[in-house]
Amino acid sequence: MCSLMINAQRYSGFPVAIAFEGSRNINPCKIKEQKVVVDELSNLKKNRKVYRQQPNSNIFFLVDRTETLSQCKNTLDKLKKAHQEMENSEKTKIKK
Repeated sequence: MCSLMINAQRYSGFPVAIAFEGSRNINPCKIKEQKVVVDELSNLKKNRKVYRQQPNSNIFFLVDRTETLSQCKNTLDKLKKAHQEMENSEKTKIKK
């Protein structure tokens, strides 16, 4: 799990969580959170700064906004795919 701090001036340093769990416990709330992160990054002005928090610390590093947006979109796609697979497997179990 990694965290982002989007636009330190605008959001007063509130970290936004980005998570992908490879397990079968894909919570729909995680997908909603990831959608919000992608929307926030998409709507930032070009001159705004994005910081990524190091795991288990209070240290933030400046990261490239476009690269981070791309990673977040990929994470969102993975979450959606895993959630869809989980729903499909549940439907298959019910039919049997």
